[in-house]
Amino acid sequence: MSQTLLLLPGDGIGPEVIEQTVRVAEKVAPDLNLEYGAVGGASYDEYGTPLTEDTLNRAKASSAVLMGAVGGPKWDGVERQHRPEAGLLGLRKGLDTYANLRPALCFSALADASALKRELVEGLDILIVRELVGGVYFGQPKGIETLPDGTRRGFDNAEYSTPEIHRITRVAFDIAKGRGNFGRKWGGVCSVEKSNVMDSGLLWKQEVQALYDAELKDMGVPLHHMLADACAMQLVREPKGFDVILADNLFGDILSDEASMLTGSIGMLPSASLSDAGKPGLYEPVHGSAPDIAGQGKANPAAAILSFEMALRWSLNRSDAADEITRAVGQALEKGARTGDIGGSMSTSQMGDAILAEL
Repeated sequence: MSQTLLLLPGDGIGPEVIEQTVRVAEKVAPDLNLEYGAVGGASYDEYGTPLTEDTLNRAKASSAVLMGAVGGPKWDGVERQHRPEAGLLGLRKGLDTYANLRPALCFSALADASALKRELVEGLDILIVRELVGGVYFGQPKGIETLPDGTRRGFDNAEYSTPEIHRITRVAFDIAKGRGNFGRKWGGVCSVEKSNVMDSGLLWKQEVQALYDAELKDMGVPLHHMLADACAMQLVREPKGFDVILADNLFGDILSDEASMLTGSIGMLPSASLSDAGKPGLYEPVHGSAPDIAGQGKANPAAAILSFEMALRWSLNRSDAADEITRAVGQALEKGARTGDIGGSMSTSQMGDAILAEL
């Protein structure tokens, strides 16, 4: 069956890293149909909206979606609903990609690039499973209002329901079962929240435990509960004690960015955002649009290439090709391939050349 990958290069360094990813895609999956679309600031500049209905419909009809990055200072003055980030949120909501997978992998060749000691991060392999379409980012009401005395008040509503919590919990346990890292200190699934001060966090903890007791305990996957701030501390104290971290939208966002720096560079980390089986996933590098280096050929394309690797694995059922990409990236690093963010001087295209040479 023909498969289509919708490419949304977006803003900043997005087009540069997607260009290198396309070179890899044409090598490992030459039969894959590649289509292009606009999102974020690029879409706003051309169409007056960060996400058009046509682009969303094309995304829904595709086998998978690979995005570069959105945002930049150029659009700081645009109304919130028209800012580039609204396009990304619209994609996530429209595709119902409620399960965000953010791996934190430390390639051996980059262990010394981490801010932590080598022995703490070498061989690091943890996965943060973040709920992506609920919580404080989407809760209503939200806004900024002027009070009678002239001062202003900003407010956001953090909310979750039982079905939202249960479906992301099932994803985390299914993945943890396949990984099998139950011997780690917090092996299996470690669910994090702020149940001590937030009612939505208390509900999260209660519903994760209730589902575990009713349906998931027989899987043999351990469940741990931890406050989000304690998890942040343990991630820099004993990161290899974790396997799968389950978190809501806000804490998953923060903790995954923290975990990314354990690996040496955010420029190395991919992500996947999944919906129900049979629906397209949304894949993107974690690093963002990096406007300070956009257009200079300095960006590291590895995270975008590894995001394509995740698309091959999770949406396109091409695990052999995915394994080839993982191997190629690792070998390129072992041979000294480095962009500036990981201590080298290679350009974006030279890093792409190094990875392609290993395929």
